[in-house]
Amino acid sequence: MVTGLPHRRATGSLVLFASGDFAFNLFWQSISLYLLFFYIDVLALPPLVAGLVFMAGTVWDGIADLIAGAVAERTRLSYRRLVGWGALPLGLAFVAMFAVPMHAAVWVLLAQMLCRTLYAFTNIPYSAWTTRLSDAPEVRTLLAGLRMMFGAAAAALVALGLPVLAARYGYPGAAAVLAMLGVPLLVLVARRVPEPQRARTGAPASLAGQLRALLRNRAFVTLNIAAASGGAAAALLGQSVPYYYRYVVADPAGGPHALAAMGVASAVILPLWTLLATRIGARAAWLIAALIGLIALGLFAWQPLEAARAALALLVVTSIAFAGFNLAAWALLPDTVDWGGAQRGVRVEALAFGAFAFVQKIALAIGGLAIGAVYDASGFVAGAAQAPAVAATIRWLMLGGPALLIALSLAAMLAHPLRRHTLAELRRA
Repeated sequence: MVTGLPHRRATGSLVLFASGDFAFNLFWQSISLYLLFFYIDVLALPPLVAGLVFMAGTVWDGIADLIAGAVAERTRLSYRRLVGWGALPLGLAFVAMFAVPMHAAVWVLLAQMLCRTLYAFTNIPYSAWTTRLSDAPEVRTLLAGLRMMFGAAAAALVALGLPVLAARYGYPGAAAVLAMLGVPLLVLVARRVPEPQRARTGAPASLAGQLRALLRNRAFVTLNIAAASGGAAAALLGQSVPYYYRYVVADPAGGPHALAAMGVASAVILPLWTLLATRIGARAAWLIAALIGLIALGLFAWQPLEAARAALALLVVTSIAFAGFNLAAWALLPDTVDWGGAQRGVRVEALAFGAFAFVQKIALAIGGLAIGAVYDASGFVAGAAQAPAVAATIRWLMLGGPALLIALSLAAMLAHPLRRHTLAELRRA
């Protein structure tokens, strides 16, 4: 059983720990929202090449997550130490990723792989750390909500601030500013937040045995399918927004403003999602979020091609649904670790988080490739006015892709075995 945090320090420690997600999302949201755009519109890489580079980097990111989880699972170093040691190298690699020369696809890929590797070896221990802060579902849901709030705040800052910083200092300078915010915060989290230790019983299972335990963990598998689908839907929508506003609506400034509004809406709604999930359970909250997302995308499909105001409103509503997905996924993931340990007798912590991240990154890689491949096939030309068929392709990829993915996440979550009474029985056992 996990030793809980001391009562008088619990709230402050949870908030400080959750602020680490603000730092991590300064890096992650920059990659998710603007890296592909940076490759195509700034480095002038052909869309298909940019999509392939982004996909390759994302696939490697997933592999690095899996390796980082395996290393953290078997090392004797504490999670907090791994986070503290990785903060500065991560910040430097993040700046280097935006300082690559134009047209140099190989260097672009290598710089991206370096940044994603250091991100994995810092972020996976941070995520696995959550299993040790508390074993109470309500506290885990609260912690997930706090983390998502900080992450949404970072998303809004990146969405609106990165283009402004880039216009003034260039993309390397903008990345340096974000790194100077994120690195000290991660160091502070590593130094100040306690890490209760779990008592180990017997020798740890082999890596192969741990992987088998994860594959046989129905709760973990269905959560991965649902989260990968929801995350890919969010990424596909978010990466499409700058292109929609620039090439369909002819409002280049509208893209960053829409992304910022989506981030702010996510941050504002997260307390309500957190409250709802603590009342009805994270799984039920996920199902509600999926229905909201499908309804918003369906209404968007009925709007005229250039209906910018309606598009903004429906994008904000869809981002509210994605906030519910994120909260539920991170609230449920520690519970799947507990459930798998109780069902199979093999408890897998860091490797579970690494495998979870691996699956999400593979889904994101496919989404990035889809954008590049579909745009390339449609005749898209960066920086030029697009033909009506290309504009329609941009819009329908932004709507149809996320809708199908949300429907898949809904089906997977319906098959998820953890219910509120299941978790209560597990705690009593």
